[in-house]
Amino acid sequence: MFAMEIYAAVRRFVFIEGNGRREAARVFGLSRDTIAKMCRYSAPPGYVRTKAPKRPKLGPLLPVIDSILETDKTAPPKQRHTAKRIFERLRDEHGFAGGYTVVKDYVRLARTRSREVFVPLAHPPGHAQVDFGECVGVIGGVRMKLHVFCFDLPHSDACFIKAYAAETTEAFLDGHVSAFAFFGGVPLSILYDNLKIAVAKILGGGERRRTQAFTELVSHFLFDDRFGRPGKGNDKGKVEGLVKYSRANFLTPVPHAPSIEALNARLAERCRARQNERAGRHEQTIGERLVADMAAFRELPATPFEACHKVATKVSSLSLVRYRTNDYSVPTKYGFRDVLAKGFVDEVAIFCDGALIARHARSYARDDFIFEPRHYLALLEQKPGALDQAAPLQGWTLPETLAHLRRLLETRMGKRGKREFIQVLRLTEVFPEAVVIGAALDAIRLGAIGFDAVKQLVIARTENRPARLDLSAYPYLPSLNVKTTSPADYLALVSREAA
Repeated sequence: MFAMEIYAAVRRFVFIEGNGRREAARVFGLSRDTIAKMCRYSAPPGYVRTKAPKRPKLGPLLPVIDSILETDKTAPPKQRHTAKRIFERLRDEHGFAGGYTVVKDYVRLARTRSREVFVPLAHPPGHAQVDFGECVGVIGGVRMKLHVFCFDLPHSDACFIKAYAAETTEAFLDGHVSAFAFFGGVPLSILYDNLKIAVAKILGGGERRRTQAFTELVSHFLFDDRFGRPGKGNDKGKVEGLVKYSRANFLTPVPHAPSIEALNARLAERCRARQNERAGRHEQTIGERLVADMAAFRELPATPFEACHKVATKVSSLSLVRYRTNDYSVPTKYGFRDVLAKGFVDEVAIFCDGALIARHARSYARDDFIFEPRHYLALLEQKPGALDQAAPLQGWTLPETLAHLRRLLETRMGKRGKREFIQVLRLTEVFPEAVVIGAALDAIRLGAIGFDAVKQLVIARTENRPARLDLSAYPYLPSLNVKTTSPADYLALVSREAA
């Protein structure tokens, strides 16, 4: 390839100075064909291939290479063939006698032809994309994996993200409710990949069978749901980019927070602060472009949406309800009854015949037992001998006042004292625990050691009046016999002190 300066000198020598091409070939020491080409082109045209190269040795093996490259598309990225490995297989398995370069060149061209080409997409206002990402965080001093709900508005690049302990149906639903509340409206449509939380089955012709929970969400908020092609994340490239951006900018370094709620409050502030920034080549800020999105949004429904996963189940003989590998207690009177368990992000609520019968903090462990000790007190009143071995009460730390009251009750009444102590504990089913503890302390101070006395003192504290205790109602209490001192006894006592 000749330098551009030689091209310019030859062309000036011929066209400006009027010399012939033969003379130019003699002066510059070039062939006449080269001089003719320089006169024909103003710049070096480069090598132009007129027909495809022949590969006499590789040609019969091209289908083998194409088959290897096609199989690689489903193989793990780190276990796909390099051009060198393909060359070695052709040599060892098929007796290829050619060189490595011709194999490398063909592999490069074949991979270029198989790369997907994309169509530029327009993003009108009022539409959204949703996906989940993952990160690691330290919550309450415990290092754990977090699942991050990402909600992106492609027109304005405004975003909302929220972290959860697990990628569950209730987290998916709660993420939507939180995002709609954050922006103050409902998008016209939302684009998803084919996550199992939303899609129960992909049918022929691109149709999807939605899950019950997702259908309820769409029916309540009335947005259009759209789905990308299976395995094609680029169909929702905006939210895919948000997943990477939020992990690199909002969640790096590894976030530390006392609770997931505290972390999510920080993430919401980061999403608001990002609205003051510019994204891409836009001159307007994200917040300025968000105005068009919000103008296209639908209003939020007047009634709230219950973001929970519902499971119809039955209470066991141990008064436990199984939800997501864990067991939650209910009052013993509901044993063997049909109930509805509603799993929220932070709690599990259990209903029987439409009435709430139990509510527990949500556990994300496996094979865990979550007890409310008061659920078993009515049964323990009938079986007081099981009080010290009852599993639901093992982690229940009672204040010293109640422990002291139990010792006094059992000392004075024996087995009956244990039953009366359980009755005292049952007062906490109706009255605040602090009121019951205060009443127990009053009973100990007054020497009125019994359930009825504690109950009367609790009622008096609740009604804010003095207690009126009639000790004749407690025949098992020690009776008091105060005698009048006689003059003789008094004189004898004075004499002993004088001596």
